[in-house]
Amino acid sequence: MRVFIIDDDDTNLMLAEQIVLRTGVATVIDTFLDPIEAVARCAETMPDLVLVDYMMPGMDGHEVVRRLRALPAARDVPIVMLTAANERSVRQKALELGATDFIAKPIEPSEVKARLSNLMALRRSHLQLRDRNAWLADEVRRATKAVVDREEELIVKLSRAAEFRDPETGAHISRMAHFSRLIAAALGQSEEECDLILRTAPMHDVGKLGIPDGILLKPGRLNPAEMDVMRRHPRIGYSILDGGDSRLIRLGAEIALTHHEKFDGTGYPDGLRGEEIPLPGRIVAIADVFDALTSERPYKPAWEVTKARSFLQDNSGSHFDPACVEAFMAVWAEVLLVRERFADPTLEPGLTVADL
Repeated sequence: MRVFIIDDDDTNLMLAEQIVLRTGVATVIDTFLDPIEAVARCAETMPDLVLVDYMMPGMDGHEVVRRLRALPAARDVPIVMLTAANERSVRQKALELGATDFIAKPIEPSEVKARLSNLMALRRSHLQLRDRNAWLADEVRRATKAVVDREEELIVKLSRAAEFRDPETGAHISRMAHFSRLIAAALGQSEEECDLILRTAPMHDVGKLGIPDGILLKPGRLNPAEMDVMRRHPRIGYSILDGGDSRLIRLGAEIALTHHEKFDGTGYPDGLRGEEIPLPGRIVAIADVFDALTSERPYKPAWEVTKARSFLQDNSGSHFDPACVEAFMAVWAEVLLVRERFADPTLEPGLTVADL
């Protein structure tokens, strides 16, 4: 435990230091004739108790207390002021500024020992509580991270399960998830929101787990009856994920349900229009369609990225949210980098960053 003693008189400093030594409350004692130097040292190394005289030239005890209490680390540090017995107004102002206790001059060693022992015991309790709170906060962070890690593991496994049953294999879910994050960032979403959409976008097609193989794996175009069955997958995905307490799972359910809605109200399953569609659903709609268009499927070749880009722009305001389309175009260079980074083995990348 460290004690700072501040007094402009050498004799008083020596006396106070000897008294503190006899109390046994401190292992380190630093003395200061200059209060300005003492305050500066406190900013560098905060003591566990400060003993300060009131009457000092240049900076009196009140100013020392005021400056110390302005330091965040000094919030719980006891500050004891040495004053004359009759200086009631001085004590009142010191209390208002944040002084913890007073010692009247002339100093009575037994009184000082008792007061300082009590204050140092209080300081130790504060430090122990602070350390315990820090430990508890760290334990909460560890536990929260473990929960999030398990949630993410579940998300990955569900997404992979859907991917194994779907002709949209390869790195589709990685590409569309990163496209979604790029759009969210370009729209000014917070870092936390961007990370959430990156982690939950892969669940958009988890409902395809409930679609029969004969429809899901059909190499040609679906007939109207088959399309009706296929269009059930948003509700199936929502029913798989709905009801969870986790924000990740709730957002995944929302994306699964709404990523096939269209901005003009002609989408499915609920025909939502405009901002009735949650923003994550509007974002993932663009990411999913763009990657589907530019990826090879059993029933179609991959589109060139310029053609897919034009498709998004042409359908801005009808299929897609114009603001989301604009955001996607604003990060076009990053979009191409994502395509290169998560390219399928047979993917024709089309344009590269060098072509911009």
